[in-house]
Amino acid sequence: MKTADAPLPVVRTAGTRITLADGRELIDGIASWWTACHGYNHPHIRAAVEKQLEVMPHVMFGGLTHEPAAQLADRLAALLPEGLDKVFFADSGSVAVEVALKMAVQYWLNRGVRDRNKFVAFKGAYHGDTIGTMAICDPDEGMHRMFAGLLPVQHILDLPRDDRTIAAFEQFLTRHGNEIAAIVVEPLVQGAGGMIFHDVEVLRRLRAAADRHGSLLIFDEIFTGFGRTGTMFACEAAGVVPDIITLSKALTGGTMALAATVARREIFDAFWSDDPLHALMHGPTFMANPLACAAANASLDLFVREPRLEQVAAISVALKDGLAACRNLPRVKDVRVLGAIGVVELDRIDDMNALKRKLVAAGVWIRPFNNILYLTPAFTISQEDLAALMAAIKSVLTT
Repeated sequence: MKTADAPLPVVRTAGTRITLADGRELIDGIASWWTACHGYNHPHIRAAVEKQLEVMPHVMFGGLTHEPAAQLADRLAALLPEGLDKVFFADSGSVAVEVALKMAVQYWLNRGVRDRNKFVAFKGAYHGDTIGTMAICDPDEGMHRMFAGLLPVQHILDLPRDDRTIAAFEQFLTRHGNEIAAIVVEPLVQGAGGMIFHDVEVLRRLRAAADRHGSLLIFDEIFTGFGRTGTMFACEAAGVVPDIITLSKALTGGTMALAATVARREIFDAFWSDDPLHALMHGPTFMANPLACAAANASLDLFVREPRLEQVAAISVALKDGLAACRNLPRVKDVRVLGAIGVVELDRIDDMNALKRKLVAAGVWIRPFNNILYLTPAFTISQEDLAALMAAIKSVLTT
């Protein structure tokens, strides 16, 4: 409401294009915050949702179940690393992470351990906008700092990626490891914190540290899941299996709101008891919504039927080639690419709104933030559209 420019009214979407009310057409370079991995209005997803709408748009998931959710849970368990096979459905990424935090603390409580109720998260992190998730985001980013008096105090550390930060991380766990319910990380890429990359060794180090100190390990794959980094899930690249993983965004191909928190059987077993107090007391009204589950199943079909990961690999090559020229532009600090993520980092952006206006005038929908311009296009984007997105970035940075 307080941005300099009014929001642009949209009347339709198709493929990788957004059509505005005034007739202009924009190439979407960020796939609606990374969700529309198959492009907009994919006919297979649309048909699945239409079919489900005719039969059962929604039914509560308390005391009832239905085939779209059962099928989706089975398929997610089959796709994820072995052992991650207990699925809890919610309706947003923030809630999925909130549920993961709740699971982690209650896992210890159900086992009679009452002092493991804190979390380790990392600078540059973004995990959501609910109270619990804000507490594990970077404390100096965005609006979260203003809620400091409200948020529970968690431990926000540097990612252990060099000798100094590894030593500090290990020293912290030596002192406080017995109070840590879980370590929480966005694997390979800290998305909304600035598209900050780290390598697979960081994830292996976190897994080893969690095992040594008896903590759980949570991977927030809401951004990275479903092919964005080059493998179906980012954890695959490291060969690391977390105890809990959270999924959302591209889960339905960007069609409907749905999220999942998936846990190892060992976590689930701690809740499976005759004691009613051991139950996970969390139940979103629209959890496992049949329309959303139908969309998600159709999205998973497309990963089988169409060459999505091959498309991601081709996008990655194109981004590396096409954005390389930006390295020589004034004020560019870094250019980096991982999978279908391309980032141009500047030393600063002085007038964000002016930059956004230039991008729209160039016929593209790209939303820079902090000091970065980034591309996270649909995996189905054409070479021509991808080239146009990269040309627009180069153009606005040279004018």
